[in-house]
Amino acid sequence: MIFAAVPGDFWGNRDTPAPRPQRGQPCPAPPPPTPEDFPAWTADRLRYCDTDRQGHINNAVFATFCESGRTSLLFEEGAPISPPGTAWVIARLELDFRSELNWPGEVEIGTAVKSIGGSSIVLRQGMFKDGVCAADAQTVIVLMDEASRKSAPLPPELRARLEKLKA
Repeated sequence: MIFAAVPGDFWGNRDTPAPRPQRGQPCPAPPPPTPEDFPAWTADRLRYCDTDRQGHINNAVFATFCESGRTSLLFEEGAPISPPGTAWVIARLELDFRSELNWPGEVEIGTAVKSIGGSSIVLRQGMFKDGVCAADAQTVIVLMDEASRKSAPLPPELRARLEKLKA
Protein backbone atom coordinates (compact mmCIF):
# COMPACT_ATOMS: atom_id res chain seq x y z
CA MET A 1 0.00 0.00 0.00
CA ILE A 2 1.33 3.45 -0.92
CA PHE A 3 0.71 6.57 1.14
CA ALA A 4 1.22 10.19 0.20
CA ALA A 5 4.62 11.49 1.24
CA VAL A 6 3.29 15.00 1.77
CA PRO A 7 0.70 16.10 4.29
CA GLY A 8 -2.78 16.46 2.89
CA ASP A 9 -5.68 14.29 1.89
CA PHE A 10 -5.88 12.08 -1.18
CA TRP A 11 -7.09 15.01 -3.33
CA GLY A 12 -4.28 17.39 -2.34
CA ASN A 13 -6.03 19.46 0.34
CA ARG A 14 -3.12 20.46 2.55
CA ASP A 15 -5.26 21.54 5.51
CA THR A 16 -6.69 18.04 5.99
CA PRO A 17 -4.54 15.21 7.34
CA ALA A 18 -3.91 12.34 4.93
CA PRO A 19 -6.28 9.41 5.48
CA ARG A 20 -4.59 6.36 6.98
CA PRO A 21 -6.66 3.26 6.27
CA GLN A 22 -6.23 0.14 8.35
CA ARG A 23 -3.96 -2.46 6.80
CA GLY A 24 -5.86 -4.39 4.15
CA GLN A 25 -8.64 -1.78 3.92
CA PRO A 26 -9.24 0.35 0.81
CA CYS A 27 -8.49 4.07 0.86
CA PRO A 28 -11.69 6.03 1.51
CA ALA A 29 -13.09 7.94 -1.46
CA PRO A 30 -13.84 11.61 -0.97
CA PRO A 31 -17.50 12.58 -0.72
CA PRO A 32 -19.32 12.74 -4.06
CA PRO A 33 -19.60 16.11 -5.75
CA THR A 34 -22.86 17.99 -6.09
CA PRO A 35 -24.11 19.79 -9.21
CA GLU A 36 -23.25 23.12 -7.58
CA ASP A 37 -19.55 22.16 -7.75
CA PHE A 38 -19.39 22.63 -11.53
CA PRO A 39 -19.54 25.81 -13.64
CA ALA A 40 -19.57 24.04 -17.05
CA TRP A 41 -22.08 21.43 -18.24
CA THR A 42 -22.77 19.15 -21.18
CA ALA A 43 -24.95 16.07 -21.67
CA ASP A 44 -24.63 12.71 -23.42
CA ARG A 45 -27.37 10.31 -24.41
CA LEU A 46 -27.15 6.85 -22.86
CA ARG A 47 -27.21 4.27 -25.63
CA TYR A 48 -28.33 0.66 -25.46
CA CYS A 49 -24.96 -0.41 -26.91
CA ASP A 50 -23.24 1.20 -23.86
CA THR A 51 -24.70 -1.44 -21.53
CA ASP A 52 -22.89 -4.53 -20.28
CA ARG A 53 -24.03 -8.02 -19.25
CA GLN A 54 -25.52 -6.66 -16.02
CA GLY A 55 -27.64 -4.16 -17.94
CA HIS A 56 -25.91 -1.05 -16.68
CA ILE A 57 -23.64 1.37 -18.51
CA ASN A 58 -20.21 -0.20 -18.96
CA ASN A 59 -17.36 1.29 -16.94
CA ALA A 60 -15.33 2.13 -20.08
CA VAL A 61 -18.08 4.47 -21.27
CA PHE A 62 -17.48 6.72 -18.25
CA ALA A 63 -14.12 7.74 -19.77
CA THR A 64 -16.07 8.81 -22.87
CA PHE A 65 -18.36 10.92 -20.68
CA CYS A 66 -15.24 12.59 -19.23
CA GLU A 67 -14.02 13.27 -22.75
CA SER A 68 -17.37 14.88 -23.66
CA GLY A 69 -17.10 17.20 -20.67
CA ARG A 70 -13.45 18.08 -21.37
CA THR A 71 -13.97 18.77 -25.07
CA SER A 72 -17.07 20.84 -24.36
CA LEU A 73 -14.97 22.98 -22.03
CA LEU A 74 -11.74 23.11 -24.07
CA PHE A 75 -13.16 23.43 -27.56
CA GLU A 76 -16.11 25.70 -26.96
CA GLU A 77 -17.57 26.53 -30.34
CA GLY A 78 -15.97 29.66 -31.74
CA ALA A 79 -13.65 30.11 -28.74
CA PRO A 80 -11.20 27.20 -28.36
CA ILE A 81 -9.30 27.50 -25.11
CA SER A 82 -5.88 26.34 -26.39
CA PRO A 83 -3.52 28.74 -28.17
CA PRO A 84 -2.68 28.10 -31.86
CA GLY A 85 0.01 25.44 -32.32
CA THR A 86 -0.85 23.66 -29.07
CA ALA A 87 -3.00 20.72 -28.04
CA TRP A 88 -4.16 19.18 -24.79
CA VAL A 89 -3.02 15.67 -23.83
CA ILE A 90 -4.15 13.54 -20.90
CA ALA A 91 -1.49 12.66 -18.34
CA ARG A 92 -3.78 11.03 -15.75
CA LEU A 93 -7.41 9.99 -15.35
CA GLU A 94 -8.93 8.81 -12.07
CA LEU A 95 -12.54 7.61 -11.85
CA ASP A 96 -14.62 6.88 -8.78
CA PHE A 97 -17.82 4.96 -9.49
CA ARG A 98 -20.65 6.00 -7.16
CA SER A 99 -23.83 4.36 -8.48
CA GLU A 100 -25.21 2.46 -11.43
CA LEU A 101 -26.20 4.18 -14.63
CA ASN A 102 -28.91 2.49 -16.65
CA TRP A 103 -30.19 2.94 -20.17
CA PRO A 104 -32.28 4.78 -21.38
CA GLY A 105 -31.78 8.41 -20.53
CA GLU A 106 -29.20 11.09 -20.45
CA VAL A 107 -26.14 11.71 -18.32
CA GLU A 108 -25.21 15.27 -17.38
CA ILE A 109 -21.49 15.96 -17.09
CA GLY A 110 -20.24 18.81 -14.93
CA THR A 111 -16.67 20.05 -15.32
CA ALA A 112 -14.58 22.44 -13.23
CA VAL A 113 -10.94 23.45 -13.14
CA LYS A 114 -9.56 22.25 -9.82
CA SER A 115 -6.04 23.63 -10.11
CA ILE A 116 -3.71 25.30 -12.59
CA GLY A 117 -0.02 24.43 -12.94
CA GLY A 118 2.79 25.71 -15.13
CA SER A 119 1.78 23.72 -18.22
CA SER A 120 -1.08 21.58 -16.90
CA ILE A 121 -4.49 21.79 -15.31
CA VAL A 122 -6.45 19.42 -13.11
CA LEU A 123 -10.13 19.01 -13.97
CA ARG A 124 -12.78 17.62 -11.66
CA GLN A 125 -15.87 16.15 -13.26
CA GLY A 126 -19.14 14.69 -12.08
CA MET A 127 -21.53 12.48 -14.03
CA PHE A 128 -25.16 12.75 -12.95
CA LYS A 129 -28.43 11.12 -13.91
CA ASP A 130 -31.66 12.41 -12.39
CA GLY A 131 -29.61 14.46 -9.90
CA VAL A 132 -27.66 11.44 -8.58
CA CYS A 133 -23.88 11.35 -8.94
CA ALA A 134 -23.00 8.12 -10.76
CA ALA A 135 -19.26 8.84 -10.96
CA ASP A 136 -16.70 11.55 -10.54
CA ALA A 137 -13.30 11.95 -12.10
CA GLN A 138 -10.12 13.89 -11.77
CA THR A 139 -8.06 14.41 -14.92
CA VAL A 140 -4.64 15.99 -15.39
CA ILE A 141 -4.20 17.45 -18.85
CA VAL A 142 -1.06 19.05 -20.21
CA LEU A 143 -0.75 21.76 -22.83
CA MET A 144 1.60 20.45 -25.52
CA ASP A 145 3.47 22.32 -28.24
CA GLU A 146 2.47 20.48 -31.42
CA ALA A 147 5.83 21.09 -33.17
CA SER A 148 8.15 19.98 -30.36
CA ARG A 149 5.71 17.50 -28.72
CA LYS A 150 6.86 18.89 -25.34
CA SER A 151 4.81 20.60 -22.67
CA ALA A 152 4.14 24.28 -23.23
CA PRO A 153 3.71 26.94 -20.54
CA LEU A 154 0.19 28.25 -20.03
CA PRO A 155 0.04 31.83 -21.34
CA PRO A 156 -1.36 34.52 -18.98
CA GLU A 157 -4.57 35.02 -21.02
CA LEU A 158 -5.28 31.27 -20.88
CA ARG A 159 -4.64 31.24 -17.12
CA ALA A 160 -7.16 34.07 -16.69
CA ARG A 161 -9.74 32.14 -18.68
CA LEU A 162 -9.12 28.97 -16.67
CA GLU A 163 -9.42 30.84 -13.36
CA LYS A 164 -13.03 31.67 -14.27
CA LEU A 165 -13.76 27.93 -14.60
CA LYS A 166 -12.60 27.02 -11.10
CA ALA A 167 -15.16 25.43 -8.81
